[in-house]
Amino acid sequence: MAVSLLLYYITDRSAFPGSEPVRRVRLLEKIAEAARAQIDFIQLREKDLSAGELEALAREAVSILSRLKTENGELRTKLLINSRTDVALITGSDGVHLRSDDISPREIRNLWKESACGESVREEAVIGVSCHTSQEVKHAKHNGADFAVFAPVYEKKGAVAAGLENFRNACKQRFPVLALGGITLDNLEPCLDAGAAGIAAIRLFQESNISEIVHTLREK
Repeated sequence: MAVSLLLYYITDRSAFPGSEPVRRVRLLEKIAEAARAQIDFIQLREKDLSAGELEALAREAVSILSRLKTENGELRTKLLINSRTDVALITGSDGVHLRSDDISPREIRNLWKESACGESVREEAVIGVSCHTSQEVKHAKHNGADFAVFAPVYEKKGAVAAGLENFRNACKQRFPVLALGGITLDNLEPCLDAGAAGIAAIRLFQESNISEIVHTLREK
């Protein structure tokens, strides 16, 4: 597989065993592991947290990524916050991941440019959008997103799979579309054949040795 394949880890601390403090520690450890493994994007998707709790967790994640990048200048992992542009801005995260019916990526970019960042210049926001149809992918592209995450290709709890053919149609937009939903090493090839620019996953990364998974994806 090409090294350019985009890899996107979506977090879910509730999947870790133990108390809430233990789960948070495990999540931050997994975020560090993902960065060291050269995952392209990490989406902090802890939707059950309050704004204050999410901000605190995001600050810890940003601090970890900043330290790792200082130690190794080759690391390029970007942290995106699910939906909460305010939290992304105040914590110094790299961008946001939006719902298909969320605020327009163009509006996010305007907010990003207008937001104060001390004496430093804030980098351009990285914006991903969740999409479920080809039309939504088209809108994401038109509205200035960097990429779309199409789901569910194979499966998602409580949702009917969109299927490979619909995913293939979504990938015809000449715009990066990542596959999400039941993606494994065994069923990945059809997604790539359909035109996937990369893959997004929770379990594939969070429940595995990320370094080994990334190595397999990059070198296979």
